[in-house]
Amino acid sequence: MTHMASAPVSAPTVGFDLDMTLIDSRPGIHACYVALAERTGTYIDADLAVTRLGPPLVEEIAYWFPAERVSEIAELYRSMYPAIAVAATPAMDGAREAIAAVRAAGGRAIVVTAKYEPSAKLHVEHLGLAPDAVIGDLWAEQKAVALREHGASVYVGDHLGDVRGARTAEALSVAVATGPCSVAELTEAGADVVLNDLTEFPAWFAGYLPAARA
Repeated sequence: MTHMASAPVSAPTVGFDLDMTLIDSRPGIHACYVALAERTGTYIDADLAVTRLGPPLVEEIAYWFPAERVSEIAELYRSMYPAIAVAATPAMDGAREAIAAVRAAGGRAIVVTAKYEPSAKLHVEHLGLAPDAVIGDLWAEQKAVALREHGASVYVGDHLGDVRGARTAEALSVAVATGPCSVAELTEAGADVVLNDLTEFPAWFAGYLPAARA
């Protein structure tokens, strides 16, 4: 079953998730959790934390700190993040080429992520990805708000939550198996297209455009 936008698309808007879709955020987030553990004197398994990226920060913080401290610790983490994580985080293979493919078709590329929006903007600026918009602090079905607002007909992500966000927005769900979810899991969750990584996106997108514009 295909969940495509109802109207024909002349100049498509494509949404991209950030963590583990456009950027490999594991090194930076790992370093930030190590620093947070040292700062707070609280044990955090940074190796484990980076295997489950995607959901909002507060969900991970809640594994390691009591509920009454989650908000405080999340703010501390965010204050430490720019100096520790941004420079340590590379673009994923194919990220620049995927955005370029959308632009070459006359379309817009936007980032819709659960990451704290100021941090997300720091990443795309540091890496020179230059999307048309960056919208943060939205997770799973909430991402549909931004996707609809920007008229996105495609949403690309690596997590089951990204599939749900695309479906809620009635956008085509394109999944990449570069995050915590396997090809089989993404397919079972209802992704319309599953790619191994973003290096496969330009060729897929070139084939998608004629049908989208019909």
